[in-house]
Amino acid sequence: MQSKRVQLGLHFLRLVLPLALILIGVSLVQTTRSLEAYNQSLYPLPPTSIYHQRATLPTESTPLLDRARVPVEFTLLRGETAPEVFRKLGLAGPEAREAGNALLATVEPSKLKAGNRYSAFFNSDSSLDSFELTVAGSGRVQMERVGSRWAAAWQPFERSVELCAVRGTLDGPLETSIRRAGGPASLGSRMATVFQWDLDFTRDLKKGERFEVLYEEVRLDGQFHEVGRILALVYEGKERRYEAYRYGDEGVYYDGTGEPLKKMFLRSPLRYSRITSHFSTHRFHPVLKAYRPHWGVDYGAPVGTPVQVTGNGVVVFSGWDKGGGKVVKVQHGRDYVTAYLHLSRFASGIRPGARVRQGDIIAYTGATGLASGPHLDYRVKYRDRWIDPLTLKSVRDEPIPGNRLASFRSWRDRLRASLDKGVVPPDLLDASTALPETRLAVETGRTRPAAGGMTAR
Repeated sequence: MQSKRVQLGLHFLRLVLPLALILIGVSLVQTTRSLEAYNQSLYPLPPTSIYHQRATLPTESTPLLDRARVPVEFTLLRGETAPEVFRKLGLAGPEAREAGNALLATVEPSKLKAGNRYSAFFNSDSSLDSFELTVAGSGRVQMERVGSRWAAAWQPFERSVELCAVRGTLDGPLETSIRRAGGPASLGSRMATVFQWDLDFTRDLKKGERFEVLYEEVRLDGQFHEVGRILALVYEGKERRYEAYRYGDEGVYYDGTGEPLKKMFLRSPLRYSRITSHFSTHRFHPVLKAYRPHWGVDYGAPVGTPVQVTGNGVVVFSGWDKGGGKVVKVQHGRDYVTAYLHLSRFASGIRPGARVRQGDIIAYTGATGLASGPHLDYRVKYRDRWIDPLTLKSVRDEPIPGNRLASFRSWRDRLRASLDKGVVPPDLLDASTALPETRLAVETGRTRPAAGGMTAR
């Protein structure tokens, strides 16, 4: 009988002992992992300190902290109204409307756009104390409580114009070369606009060619805001030299001899793009998989890139044109027609009979019709015959009248001297024809140094 009890006890130990060992092992593993995680943590939780009443007693810095104005930054959301802004900052309905009205009485509603930054300053009891909103490129409005009402004051940015000279050598993308020379990247698009009749900045620029630019830099409160007018521009390679000098009340650019740069047609209907296919009488069509004539030049560009009309004229067609997809055709005088194919959409007002001026946006690139990808097919017809747009010979505008040539040459020489020496005379900006928006405080005489592989004369 006793032997049976012993056998049962041994059998019980055989079952319980492994389970107990397993539980002990699991517990040790969990404890080890917790300790390792704690030791390896970059930010281990510190032990909670014991509360002591002296820790909350005022110090000599407490009054200063109470008077400190720490702003809370916000961004104006799309569709958000002025009263909604103040309700979000804790004002009740009537007071929020009153504060919103005070804001709108100081700032035009059209200037309140999504993305405008504003700051809120709160009292120690979390009530709104004051409010500031910045209108990009214009100024800021400040609002404060005056008794039970809100008072608003407008502070425009101090606007100034500075003449700058940049000289450099093309070494990679134009914008990168300009930045290395010390100028803003946005200067590149202004240069492309000045030379748009002679140079296609997407294909005509070559590494090692030099550029010299004399331009206005518009500043707001001493900070760069935008590039103003280009007064002089020189682009030079081994076998070519282009010059542009702004002269006269209408801001026309002339070359060194006084001939206007503006011509009948622009070099390209897109500001920035790349040529993916040339004019050809025997080209393999990527969609039809057959050889056929290609009467235009293809410019690769993302869908939605603005397309500018290359010359003054009248729209004679806008709509769907078989394999061309959405197409715009423009008549220029009696002899020329330009066509813009595979568009995604037309610009507002572009319909047959509409008059357009050179550089107007008439449509946006797409991939409609027989197109293998987004691009613009640009074509030119001369007297019912398609011609290569890249070989188009343009006719210049009227040159400077003979009785004004001496004045132009004197102005041109002053600009040339500034470019050659890299020094801007203090009175040069005053001598130019100032735009209405730039007749303000002027700082002159600053020159951008050449750097980062740039060479300056």
